Amino acid sequence: MAPQPPQSGFVTVEIYDQTYHLSGRDLDRTRRLAARVDERMRAVAAAGRTADSLRVAVLAALNLADELTRAEDELEALDNAPHQPGRTVPFPGPGQSQDESQELERIQARAASLNRLLDTLLLDADSARTDSTR
Repeated sequence: MAPQPPQSGFVTVEIYDQTYHLSGRDLDRTRRLAARVDERMRAVAAAGRTADSLRVAVLAALNLADELTRAEDELEALDNAPHQPGRTVPFPGPGQSQDESQELERIQARAASLNRLLDTLLLDADSARTDSTR
């Protein structure tokens, strides 16, 4: 059976004991992103001394921003580095192998995914802060 294309619509997820109704073009991806945010928030809460969900969200966002920045820095380094035969990391340019090309695409996709995840987390944190001040 051929793989099914992602379905657009809405999905209900739980992040740090809060329910969110999210929309997207790829519901499975949205679920995975929500699970990652939940995992990161729980790790931050377990390591810290705060139970305030807004503070936990901001700290988790900082962790994800750090991860995104590291991925972007790695991608930039790969883009700017000359191709060197025998290296196991991908470098774009003439003679780039398929494995190198796939690794570069994977890193680019990861950076884009982390960027979207960070945007979502920051929007949710801002929304939670706005709701708590009402």
